[in-house]
Amino acid sequence: MRLLIATVICTCLTLSSEAQLGKLKKSINKAIGGDKLSTEEVAKGLKEALVKGTGKGTNQASKQDGFLKNPMIKILFPPDAEMVESKLRQIGMGRQVDRFIVSMNRAAELAAKEAKPIFVSAIKSMTIQDAWGILKGEDDAATRYLDRTTSNQLFAKFNPIIKKSLDKVNATKYYKELIAAYNKVPMVEKKDPDLDKHVTDRSIDGLFSLIAVEEANIRKNPGARTTDLLKKVFSQ
Repeated sequence: MRLLIATVICTCLTLSSEAQLGKLKKSINKAIGGDKLSTEEVAKGLKEALVKGTGKGTNQASKQDGFLKNPMIKILFPPDAEMVESKLRQIGMGRQVDRFIVSMNRAAELAAKEAKPIFVSAIKSMTIQDAWGILKGEDDAATRYLDRTTSNQLFAKFNPIIKKSLDKVNATKYYKELIAAYNKVPMVEKKDPDLDKHVTDRSIDGLFSLIAVEEANIRKNPGARTTDLLKKVFSQ
């Protein structure tokens, strides 16, 4: 930026008329963004992008197989229960393990249908003081900002939805059966990870991953900017 302003000044210093000095002032203002978007417009544009991204992300995730058939967000066994999966497959319970994995992802897909209004409310109520930094940041800067500032609230609201969904698709029942079977295996350390928390965490992570993809698309692809404000903000 300093080099750009210096170049403009050096180019115009040889000119003495008021008209040329006026052009110099205009060039400097343009170089430092004086004629560009206000912070309010940037904040509004970012929120609009996030609303668009969350809408598309939740729609994708809430379809059947939205989680299950997407390797980026598919929910697997809790990390501290991977040994449980491995051991159960070794003793011939692979079908039951697979059924449980399907049920976890079905629960996330059901819950995702309820996520959109939660995200939208969080987006509309957030204050973006560093709007310019987000706009000029990485391709997922706005998503990471939303993640950082709303995750606790989202978890509190999303967890009961996940719990209800897990019960609805029998994931809780299958999980208890698997853990009980594993804990009967001789010489193993007993396990009982928090299923509700695991699926809630992975569901929210998955939704943010999809939102980040859409944000990057809006930033890079002019065709994804479907409103005048998005076109204005992300053309900067």
